Amino acid sequence: MQELVITAVGKDRHGLVEALSGVVAGHGANWERSSMAELAGTFAGVVSVRVPAASVDALLADLDRLEADGLLRLEVEKAVGDPPDDSSELRHRIEITGQDHPGIVHDITRALAERQISIETFTSEVVPAPLGGQMFTAELVVRSDPSFGSDELQEHIEAVATDLIVDVEPAEEQAS
Repeated sequence: MQELVITAVGKDRHGLVEALSGVVAGHGANWERSSMAELAGTFAGVVSVRVPAASVDALLADLDRLEADGLLRLEVEKAVGDPPDDSSELRHRIEITGQDHPGIVHDITRALAERQISIETFTSEVVPAPLGGQMFTAELVVRSDPSFGSDELQEHIEAVATDLIVDVEPAEEQAS
């Protein structure tokens, strides 16, 4: 079996995921994990699939045809292998809320990178604040060295901006 990572982008409309999943299923591939969203009228997604080695070329050809039809722009990469064993790392779930401003994502991710903290998932949005203005909200799952606990992580991120509200908890194990 070969694992492929497919990135798909296109003008949002009905049937995009169905078209992609139909090609995947048509070659006996298993849809393993995905993250997809509509962002500003554009569909964007990434999915990992496992396909029988003998079907890889045919799957890639059908994905090329799907792209040629103009439905989606696709990038396909062969997976680099199993992720490193991170059983010694701690997983944290982080919720961040604060007044939105340019550069907030960079400030947060720089704070994490400074401590060599790896981001597994990052979801964010800007929403109207109750009293006017815009609020930035984010939810992250990160991995850190066991010596870097939740309290230290929370303090480190809060130091980025005094107006951020940061909640850090141990992440529940997720089925892969």
